Amino acid sequence: MQHMSTKLLLSGSMLLGAVSAQAALPPEATLYKNPQCGCCDAYARHLEELGVEVTIIDDVELGDIKQQAGVPYGLGSCHTIEMGEYWIEGHVPMEAVQALFEQQPKIDGIGLAGMPIGTPGMPGPQDGPYDVYAFTD
Repeated sequence: MQHMSTKLLLSGSMLLGAVSAQAALPPEATLYKNPQCGCCDAYARHLEELGVEVTIIDDVELGDIKQQAGVPYGLGSCHTIEMGEYWIEGHVPMEAVQALFEQQPKIDGIGLAGMPIGTPGMPGPQDGPYDVYAFTD
């Protein structure tokens, strides 16, 4: 009997962990992008599937937003997101976004330079590991 309750407790803990991982994301985000960029809209849909309400702003100078965020020069992408206390630059995989909010490190944000295939919003198979970086102003 104790063996069964241990399994049940373990299963419940794993389920609770899965729920709290999703609950760790802020309820809202602002995505800054170029108005013609469709892959940015697709990235926003990935966030919305995780329960985040995304406001899209496409009439702002992206360079100014990236500078405000502290994105390192040359490591930018097609969109910048302000989410909670952090900035997310580009097509960062959702696992890394969730880990950022679970761990809450003392950084300004994380990013993924360019527009790698296989990331959220960029269709196709992943062709190698992604180099997600952290940045602080």
